[in-house]
Amino acid sequence: MDPSTLILLLFVFTLAGFLGFELIAKVPSQLHTPLMSGSNAISGITVVGAIIATSTMGDSQLGRWLGFAALVLATINVVGGYVVTDRMLAMFKKGKK
Repeated sequence: MDPSTLILLLFVFTLAGFLGFELIAKVPSQLHTPLMSGSNAISGITVVGAIIATSTMGDSQLGRWLGFAALVLATINVVGGYVVTDRMLAMFKKGKK
């Protein structure tokens, strides 16, 4: 991989991480649960992208490990989103008599 491409990719990754943190930090706590349930579709797309990145970067060990790490983190995000959504919906169910 060309060093300038690697630097560009690291810049985009760092910028995305910083912007994501700043955006989430400014969201009120009452909106975190609805946003988490809405972000599951985006995280699902991230899982597919991580699988593609892992398979297409097969010639590079670094690419494989980064793709695998992206896959694990996106999967944790999807599962966590469904758990939080399930807990949120359970709060609105009527109790059994």
